[in-house]
Amino acid sequence: LTSFRVLTGVLDDCFCDIESIDVFNNFKIFPLMQKLIDRDFFRYYRVNLKRPCPFWPDDSHCAIKDCQVEPCPESKIPVGIKSGNYNKYSQAANTIRDIKECEQAHELGAINSTLSNQSKEAFEDWAHHDDAQDHFCGLDDETSPDAEYVDLRLNPERYTGYKGPSAWRVWNSIYEENCFKPRSVYRPLNPLAPSRGEGFYKWLEGLCLEKRVFYRLISGLHSSINIHLCAENLLDEGWGKPIWGPNVHEFRRRFGSAETKGEGTRWLKNLYFLYLIELRALSKVAPYFERAFINLYTGNSQEDSITKELLLLIFNETKAFPMHFDESSMFAGHKMEAKRLKEEFRLHFKNISRIMDCVGCSKCRLWGTLQTQGLGTALKILFSEKEIKNLPENSPSKGFQLTRQEIVALLNAFGRMLQDSICYLQTSRVKCLLVKQERQNATF
Repeated sequence: LTSFRVLTGVLDDCFCDIESIDVFNNFKIFPLMQKLIDRDFFRYYRVNLKRPCPFWPDDSHCAIKDCQVEPCPESKIPVGIKSGNYNKYSQAANTIRDIKECEQAHELGAINSTLSNQSKEAFEDWAHHDDAQDHFCGLDDETSPDAEYVDLRLNPERYTGYKGPSAWRVWNSIYEENCFKPRSVYRPLNPLAPSRGEGFYKWLEGLCLEKRVFYRLISGLHSSINIHLCAENLLDEGWGKPIWGPNVHEFRRRFGSAETKGEGTRWLKNLYFLYLIELRALSKVAPYFERAFINLYTGNSQEDSITKELLLLIFNETKAFPMHFDESSMFAGHKMEAKRLKEEFRLHFKNISRIMDCVGCSKCRLWGTLQTQGLGTALKILFSEKEIKNLPENSPSKGFQLTRQEIVALLNAFGRMLQDSICYLQTSRVKCLLVKQERQNATF
């Protein structure tokens, strides 16, 4: 992947250059983020992987073993977790032996929803901190019997072999129906579609800033996910124990200049643009978490204190970044037109979050949902600047709240972009791999 070091220069629609992002990410944020997302608060994500696709017949379930959800037998899942009623939780419902059996049974990477007893008890308290409100992305119903807590460290994002018409239909729907495509543009916006020439992107230059930003964010998200799959590709199944690692051939197929007719560099730059947006959101939301009564609550006071201290340290670094994207330039025109465009922007993105329910691979759906919700939370933050500025110091605010699910998605999505996206494109890739290896050793 190091052959892509040619990514340089200033990004479109902002005043930041790629080199500055590389240095900032490598030496300021990356090591801190890896420590943060390993903390208990950020390890567990609640998701419903059984919601039906709302847009077309749900006929695309992946039959590949690494796509499948393999939870513990129902009899071994605590009643409180299954029902959402934490008062009915019984420790006898799950023993340490059950947990070990469940983890060992699915070491190939299938979804593992096994949780420690301490983790289950913490969820009772987390649930009380999640206030209902109108979210930028659709959130899973906490009481749904199909919603599960997933340990993200036991379920890393990897290339499972899920591809073909089903995967194409998902991304084609996202680009065709939600990226403000002009009627005069006939080629699908999906970057992996056959190219019809370099002039295709001229339509993008004619869009207003807000619509250009939307397209570039979706393109950056798509690039980020593709890089994750290239970085954790199935290289060899060996003697029943698969070997995962970077697949340079697959990376070139998706981003190489010859293979993409020169468009790969554009998609990778959109990844950096996505980075800037999420980085800006972290810097803007800092006041929400800096209040003394805000606690990343797990039930372990020492754990909670370390986690919040680390999060505030990351916020301090993000605020010091000198080349932030200026979101004030968006929605700055006529008040009524700006309001209409902002709502259209929000609804388009919410629709994309629903399309994630059409992903046939459960592992892919898990990470696609998390990263989409993470970006949706970042946009919610940028659209709530006034509400954040007016937050009361010693009490919750009805004007702006973040649920635990949104917080976990926001930080994990940003962490994923650092770990296997920006990291693999940097000249200091060796350092990134060493940090990643240290994290894996600590995990297993």
